[in-house]
Amino acid sequence: MEFELIIVIVNANYSEIAMNAAREEGARGGTIVHARGTGTKAMEEKYGIIITPEKDMILILVSKDIRDKILNAVYKAVGLATDGQGIAFSLPVSEVVGM
Repeated sequence: MEFELIIVIVNANYSEIAMNAAREEGARGGTIVHARGTGTKAMEEKYGIIITPEKDMILILVSKDIRDKILNAVYKAVGLATDGQGIAFSLPVSEVVGM
């Protein structure tokens, strides 16, 4: 089985919304890491968003066949057009142990 690591970065306190959306599409769980983001005034002006420094980073290991459904669901729930102002992306995982 092939796996992908989905990484979601959202404003603080939006991680449960992201995880609920991921679970609805088949994710079993994830790891939430509290983080601090940085940005520039130019980014805020270009994308019309306010960058808040307090972030949550969610790491979700999923099988490759459900990756796209989870990415789309998470982005709908907490994407840049929402108060969560989240981004989500995935990376291939070459090996997994302990599952």
